[in-house]
Amino acid sequence: MKTTQDGPRRNPRRTLALVLALVAGVPLLGGAGVFLYLLWKRAQAPDPDNALRVAAGGNTAPSEEARINVLALCDAVQMYRAEHGTFLSAGPTPAEVPRGGKAVSFPHDEAFEQLGFAPGTAVRFQYQVAIQENPVGEAEVTCYARGDLDGDGQNAVYRVMLDANGMTSPVEVEREGE
Repeated sequence: MKTTQDGPRRNPRRTLALVLALVAGVPLLGGAGVFLYLLWKRAQAPDPDNALRVAAGGNTAPSEEARINVLALCDAVQMYRAEHGTFLSAGPTPAEVPRGGKAVSFPHDEAFEQLGFAPGTAVRFQYQVAIQENPVGEAEVTCYARGDLDGDGQNAVYRVMLDANGMTSPVEVEREGE
């Protein structure tokens, strides 16, 4: 080994290899850690297929429950159509509109099951998929969430429309808070 007055001479290739290993290795280790953390979190989720649904109760605002579930319902209708070539009507379920903001169980419904829509075990709204023809003869779908939150007999109605091209409207609300 040759030495200079400053000490042993370093091989520039080894130094470059060490620097590249550090530069590439640290992000890979960090990425692996994030990946393992996400896998762990997913394993703890009670129902990954239903992760975006909002069950009634807890700290969930009723309007949030209705908005999220009515959008999820229209998405389920569109996915069913993409798979089967036709729209499927469903509901109204539960049969009676929940009153007073109290959560009621969401009963088994064959059409909602076919759509893959599962809003949770308890809901504060009645859900429905209605299909009708527009003036041109194309099917239009309306997804509804209805609830009487204050128990006065007036229903809050959350509505999303799905046209023949699969485009959804924004959530429209009538009498929010009723």
